[in-house]
Amino acid sequence: MTTVAPPDIVTAAGEGGEAKADAPGWQPALRGFLAVYLLGAATLLAVVATEATGVAILGAVLFPLGLTMVVLLGWELVTGAYGLVPLAAMEGRIRARDCLRIFGWTILGHTVGGLAAAWMLTSVLTGMGTEPDATGAQGLVDLAVEKTVAYKEAGVVTGLGWVTLSAVLCNWLVALGVIMSLSSTSTSGKILAIWLPILTFFALGYEHAVVNHFTIPAGMMLGADVSIADWLLWNQIPVHVGNFIGGITLAGLGLYFAQRTRVDRSPGAPAGHTHPPQE
Repeated sequence: MTTVAPPDIVTAAGEGGEAKADAPGWQPALRGFLAVYLLGAATLLAVVATEATGVAILGAVLFPLGLTMVVLLGWELVTGAYGLVPLAAMEGRIRARDCLRIFGWTILGHTVGGLAAAWMLTSVLTGMGTEPDATGAQGLVDLAVEKTVAYKEAGVVTGLGWVTLSAVLCNWLVALGVIMSLSSTSTSGKILAIWLPILTFFALGYEHAVVNHFTIPAGMMLGADVSIADWLLWNQIPVHVGNFIGGITLAGLGLYFAQRTRVDRSPGAPAGHTHPPQE
């Protein structure tokens, strides 16, 4: 049997968060750098497929390729860390400052990697500017505008509330995708478990900070009328806030309190012995 029971998923999630804290800072930064390349390529594939066929759901079906490869390769998504690492802190495995260190280094990797991936992928897409109307180019421009200017035009209260709530819902699904990869010990089981929530978030158009580290700069490089201030203030910063809230509450802590077991630490208790939570 390759299926992992939900209480054991919680245990594995806490152990995964602890393992992230043990790595030197440059490693989560490098993993974050490499991860955004994969998400950038998957986003471009989804945009090209949608623009070429006119079938929007096709892009959503293809997009989970990126996050699946990220998880299987052990690269780092800060949005996944938002769901896993606080669980390790709650159990006393790591300190709160370890959480901040992991988040900071990973976001740094995403930022540098997002800009590098955006330049490389858009350069190849347009033949170094010789094919500005290449399939997918306009789609990236439209996405960059929709993810920034649309929120800005809605106003401070409505726009920021809208983008933040979208980000909360997004990372509820993305963090669940990372956590659900722990629900199977087989590669095929992990792939299917990841695919389901990631397809859903992309199809619904929710805001994911790591994807946006690529998508918005890529659209700007292709000519989107979006400023750096628009990118940061009307998307990247509030989306990270919303992703953190969704990852730690709806995904991480929701699963933890619903499925945790109480460890029996009494003298003579067998290692790993647990009791179900008291009603």
